[in-house]
Amino acid sequence: METLYPSLSRRVQSLFIDALLMIALMMLSGWVLDKINPKQEEGDEWIRAALFIGIWAVYEPVAMTFGSTLGNYLMKIRIRKHSNTHKKINLLQAYVRFVIKFFLGWISFITVTFTQEKRAIHDLASGTIVLPKESIN
Repeated sequence: METLYPSLSRRVQSLFIDALLMIALMMLSGWVLDKINPKQEEGDEWIRAALFIGIWAVYEPVAMTFGSTLGNYLMKIRIRKHSNTHKKINLLQAYVRFVIKFFLGWISFITVTFTQEKRAIHDLASGTIVLPKESIN
C-alpha cells in the first residue's frame, strides 16, 4: 500500500496550532508571574526570559520524542525515524530537527514539494519523516 504523505498545508496548519499553544503558554506564564510578583521588581526579567526560552526550546523537541506535538496530533501526523518508521525519534534528532527548522524558518519547507516523501530540509538533516497517523502501526 502506497503511503500518502502529509501535504505542506497540513504541516503548516500543525505549525499554526503549535504557535497558538506557545503564545497561550507565554501569556499564561506572564499572567502567573504578574500574580506572584505584581510589583515586577528589577532583576526578575531573567525568570521571564527563562520561561520564554524554555517554552520555545523544550516543548517541540520533547513532544517530538513522544511522536507529535499538539498540532501534529490534531492534524493526525506523526514524526518518525526515516530509517525505521515504526520507531519514534530520539531527543538528539528532535533537537537537530528543531534547531534547523528554527534557523531556516519557512525556507526549510521548500523541499517538501520537491521530494517524493515530502521531507523538509530539517527532516532530511535529522533523519526524520512526517507520516499520516493512519500509516503507523
